Amino acid sequence: MEEVKLLGIFPSPYAHRVIWALKLKGVKCEYIAEDFFSKSQLLLQLNPVTQKAPVLIHGGKPIAESIVILEYIEETWQQNPLLPHDPYDRAMARFWLKFGEDKIPAFFAFFMTVGEEQEKATKEAKELLKILEEHGLGDKKFFGGNEIGLTDLAFGWIACWLEVLEEVAGVKLLEVDGFPRLHRWVEDFKEVPVIKENLPDRDVMLPYFQFRRSMFVQQAKATS
Repeated sequence: MEEVKLLGIFPSPYAHRVIWALKLKGVKCEYIAEDFFSKSQLLLQLNPVTQKAPVLIHGGKPIAESIVILEYIEETWQQNPLLPHDPYDRAMARFWLKFGEDKIPAFFAFFMTVGEEQEKATKEAKELLKILEEHGLGDKKFFGGNEIGLTDLAFGWIACWLEVLEEVAGVKLLEVDGFPRLHRWVEDFKEVPVIKENLPDRDVMLPYFQFRRSMFVQQAKATS
């Protein structure tokens, strides 16, 4: 088997998507930790275009961008499929993958803003979560049905990162009464053995995001 390596930055959710996918596929991988504040020469060499992690290295060939990596993993390792077999269902999975990526700035704006801007960003994020709950998840256990799939991994940040971001930013997006189905999905997602065994360390995440939040607040004050 060709060697598999992953360059990732903690506590970014994007590398975790890839880790979960590889674990679900049963693919062994060497993890190489990158420094968020100092990009290594290896990262710049492997991904000179965006210069961002994660980067998957398979057989010496680099693949960048987490969603692209997830698709590559699905196509390369056939076991334990993470996309539906039916073409329409696969298209719908890809639609929600794209929706999630396109809306990332809007989802996370509440964390990077203050005052009225934060109130506006919080409202918009809640509207996006409601769309995701009603039209993406619906009454299903997972986004693709009864089995975990790529769409669940892509939205894994909701299950494992959002609570920390909410706490640090002092807002609440995912209220139980407002999003009962997404709350149920979060519980089901975290109970999948591979996910449960590879959750991010909250104690490490909290001070990191507190630091990042303080930087955003300082920037907001400097420009106000």
